[in-house]
Amino acid sequence: MENLTAITQDSLVAFRGVQKTYDGETLVVKQLDFDIRRGEFLTLLGPSGSGKTTCLMMLAGFEFPTAGEIQLDGKLLNKVPPHQRNIGMVFQNYALFPHMTVGQNIAYPLQVRKLNKSLREEKVKRALDMVQMGKFIDRYPAQLSGGQQQRIALARALVFDPKLVLMDEPLGALDKQLREHMQLELKALHQRLGLTFVYVTHDQSEALTMSDRVAVFDQGVIQQLAVVDQLYEFPENQFVASFIGDNNRFTGHIVATNADSATIALPDGSMLKGVNANVASVGQSAIACIRPERIHLVKTNTPGVNALRARVRDRIYFGDHVRVRCAVSKQEDCFIKLSLSDEALSDLYEDAEVMLELDASRLRIFI
Repeated sequence: MENLTAITQDSLVAFRGVQKTYDGETLVVKQLDFDIRRGEFLTLLGPSGSGKTTCLMMLAGFEFPTAGEIQLDGKLLNKVPPHQRNIGMVFQNYALFPHMTVGQNIAYPLQVRKLNKSLREEKVKRALDMVQMGKFIDRYPAQLSGGQQQRIALARALVFDPKLVLMDEPLGALDKQLREHMQLELKALHQRLGLTFVYVTHDQSEALTMSDRVAVFDQGVIQQLAVVDQLYEFPENQFVASFIGDNNRFTGHIVATNADSATIALPDGSMLKGVNANVASVGQSAIACIRPERIHLVKTNTPGVNALRARVRDRIYFGDHVRVRCAVSKQEDCFIKLSLSDEALSDLYEDAEVMLELDASRLRIFI
C-alpha cells in the first residue's frame, strides 16, 4: 500500500515534493508542494519556461513526475494513464475531430467509456446546453468560429462529469474582444457548475479576471500562491511584484527596521518607509516597489518620508484613466495613475515639478 501524505478535507489535488527533469539533468519543475481546493478556479501563471504547463501536463497524465507524489482525492496518480484519471482537458488548439459533427465530438469520450446510446445522447444535450451551443449539434468544426469551437471543446471536457477540468491557454487563439467575453463566460460557468478548474496562462489580466487563487511560477518554483487581491496588493518578492500588474521600483539601502517595517535611503537622500516584505536588515541594498495607483500628487513642496520630488515627462491617455510618467533623481522613471476627473491633471504639463507621496502601507521593500 502506498504511503500517501494526508491532504486536507477541502483539497481535491495535492502535489508533494514533485520534481520533473528532462534528460536526467534539467530541472523544469524543482519543487511543488501545494493543494488544489475542491470547487476552486486555480490559475497557474508565469512566463514561458516557468514550469506551469509541465505542472498541468503531469496532472493530466501526459507527463510523469521524476520525484514526489501527485494525489487526486487521496489516490496516487503518478503512473495512472490520462484516460483513467477522470479529468477533462481543454487545449489551446481545440483538438476537435474535423470529420465528426459537434455531437459526435462531444459523444466521443462517452463512447470510449462504453456508455449506451440513450445515456450518451442525454449527456451530450446537457453538455451543449451548458455552453449554449445546442443548435449546432449537427455542424462540423470547420463550420464554427473560433469561439464556438472553444465552447465545443469545453463541452467535450465536461460531458463525462469529470472531477477536475484542466485548461491549457484555451483562449490564446482568440481575438482580444472575444477572449475577454469568453473569460467572463468561463467564470460564470465555473460558478454555476461548482467544478474544480485549473487554468494555465501567461496573461496576468486573464488570471486576475477569472481566478479564485493564482499560483505564480518562475524557474520551476511557485513564487506565490494566493487569492487575486492578496497577490496584487501584497506580493511576496520582486518577481511577483513585477510580473503581476504595473509596478514602480526605487533602489537604495536599508537604514532602519522596526517590527514589520523598514526605511530605505535613496541615492539622492530621500527616505521611503514601507513594509519589510522579506526580512531586510540595516545596511542591505534593497528595492522598494509600489503600484502606480498607490502614488498620489501632493501640493506641499517640502520633502519628507515617503515624499519624492519628480518632474513630469509625459501624460498617456488610456480612456478610463491618465498615466503620468515622472522622472525621479537617480531612479528609473515612475508612473502614477490618475482618474479623468482628478483636478491635478490641469496642472500637469511636460517638465512640471511635482511632489509624489507614496502610501507606506502599500510600499513593499525587498532585498
